[in-house]
Amino acid sequence: MTIRPLRVVFAGTPDFAVPCFHACRASGAEVVAVYTQPDRPAGRGRKLAASPVKEAALAVGVPVEQPESFKAAVDRDRLASWEPDLIVVVAYGLILPRKVLAIPRLGCWNVHASLLPRWRGAAPIQRAILAGDTESGVDLMQMEAGLDTGPILVERATTLTADETGGSLHDRLSALGADALAEGLCRVMAGESLPSRAQRDDGVAYAHKLDKAEAALDFSLPAIALERKVRAFDPWPVAEAEIAGERLRIWSARAVDGLPGATPGQVLRATRDGIDVACAEGALRLLAVQRPGGRRIGAADYLNARPELKQVTS
Repeated sequence: MTIRPLRVVFAGTPDFAVPCFHACRASGAEVVAVYTQPDRPAGRGRKLAASPVKEAALAVGVPVEQPESFKAAVDRDRLASWEPDLIVVVAYGLILPRKVLAIPRLGCWNVHASLLPRWRGAAPIQRAILAGDTESGVDLMQMEAGLDTGPILVERATTLTADETGGSLHDRLSALGADALAEGLCRVMAGESLPSRAQRDDGVAYAHKLDKAEAALDFSLPAIALERKVRAFDPWPVAEAEIAGERLRIWSARAVDGLPGATPGQVLRATRDGIDVACAEGALRLLAVQRPGGRRIGAADYLNARPELKQVTS
């Protein structure tokens, strides 16, 4: 008797999900279809653009489906027609209703970019950096109706570096997620029953979706909190602040010692090594900035354009 390969429907949208898509195919599973968000306007021309997962699927000839939701029975029936044994969900952007979760015989797996139950929700990577966490990771989870509440199947942990950015952690967790998913798929296809571990009741935290309004730096906060925000919001939405009368995007900064009694927001020092801005505690040294309509530049180049700031001394 011929045993058919594991039939997988892959649901994902952004760059983060692409390595997991490739891991599904490399595992030997048959990816019968990809589900991804509908094409959205992007760029200055606001032309419709395909998601990174759609582009990856089309490049290897995997059929792509892009329903707005699964509220309509016709969309759920279309999904069921693929006869998936398993649905793998990675940053898809839609919450799957119970009727969808029940379609595949093995249920639905989700690759989530945190060590659950910490940072359930939409923006776990950035929230971990904002909170000053020293560890993060990915969980391969069996999905259930709750928001990221399902049991853990495979886990990978990683230490956050002192200069971790949203971009660097994103890339590392994307690769770790693909590794965890590949392990789970290979074990199931080898006939194993993956043991699951229920999430703890304590330590629950929610990673709410990022809002561009959060990018504004408030110098009445401690410098270390602002440093974390700068790192977390690189590459999006990018921290912003008004510095000596000019609105700048802040790409790189670090917390340093300040001056007692300085007014938050006051420029304390401006040298080629950086521009120190007073905070409630300490100072934030700006290392790389971007002027309106300009490109990212180092502090030294910015000071060349604003020589009056060089006169600021401690």
